[in-house]
Amino acid sequence: MRRVLVARLDSAGDVLLSGPAVRAVAAADTRVSYLCGPQGQAAARSLPGVDEVFTFNSPWIIAPAPAATDEHLQPLRDFLAERQFDEALILTSFHQSPLPLALLLRLAGVPRITGASVDYPGSLLDVRLRPGEDFAEDQPEALRALGIAEAAGYRLPAGDDGALAVRDIPDTRHLTGTKPYVVIHPGAAVPARTWPALHHAALVELLDAAGWLPVVTGGPSERQLTATVAGTAGLDLGGATDFHTLGGVLAGAEVVVTGNTGPAHLAAAVGTPVASLFSPVVPAIRWAPYKVAVELLGDQQAPCALSRARECPVPGHPCLTQVTPEEVFAAVQRLGSGVASFTTRRQLRRSNEVVENERKRS
Repeated sequence: MRRVLVARLDSAGDVLLSGPAVRAVAAADTRVSYLCGPQGQAAARSLPGVDEVFTFNSPWIIAPAPAATDEHLQPLRDFLAERQFDEALILTSFHQSPLPLALLLRLAGVPRITGASVDYPGSLLDVRLRPGEDFAEDQPEALRALGIAEAAGYRLPAGDDGALAVRDIPDTRHLTGTKPYVVIHPGAAVPARTWPALHHAALVELLDAAGWLPVVTGGPSERQLTATVAGTAGLDLGGATDFHTLGGVLAGAEVVVTGNTGPAHLAAAVGTPVASLFSPVVPAIRWAPYKVAVELLGDQQAPCALSRARECPVPGHPCLTQVTPEEVFAAVQRLGSGVASFTTRRQLRRSNEVVENERKRS
């Protein structure tokens, strides 16, 4: 059985978006090892087709970046030497280079490496895709990753629709009860992608008045935020879930309300509709929830568009603060009833226009 390394070195959401590419590789009777960053470890372990996970804190991807010392790189070198991979696929976004990892893989003796690179790769890549020439950048990240896998010769098997997926979704009714509920996930690792806490709290009250149980989720460091949002009407699960159990909570929800952050992609992976409070600091055409019913909320042509800012550069954070709780509530109602809105299509077109205009300027 061929040993294949699939690498995606950043966050949990990005790892989830690589899932269709992983399944394409695994369908070829291979043993798949997944190389990810610390934030992506739990997501990588959840992907169908992954046989093992190795975590590496990459000096050229992670922010803040660790020092690129021999001591830091040695565990990765040891792992590569021990596994003796037959092939590697390096999955990256448009702003990342596969070449630093390709160099380490080449030095470890990996004979075939595939990746997408704007820069001349020399002998570091055996299969090179040129963004903008071999494939369009303005496409969902899941399709970008799948395109890299296809260039290496891997295809999804018949009957696989290419949607996101995770395995072993747990039953979490002991946490949520049996009343129909809507999940509100107010936090994000990047502050520029957050909707105000009091907006979330007002949404909780609207949902409660309409007969839904508002379930508020967040990590251990977000307990104060989730308590503020939940108030007396919501069920506060702040700090009560890990990645695995969060997947179960999201799977049982009628709708999930969250920003453009990892839980949006986890909701898509378990098939739950998403009311996405999407900050345009990154393009929605690439990072909106994939292959799931979605309502895209937020001004995709705001001044912060494509800035990749972690802190909002515009006073008042208008791209999201101007979205009212009533607008999000209406989106939840539409998603909960299965009625599609034209808003998301229009917003995605706007996102695409912003990306295209930026390309022309550059």
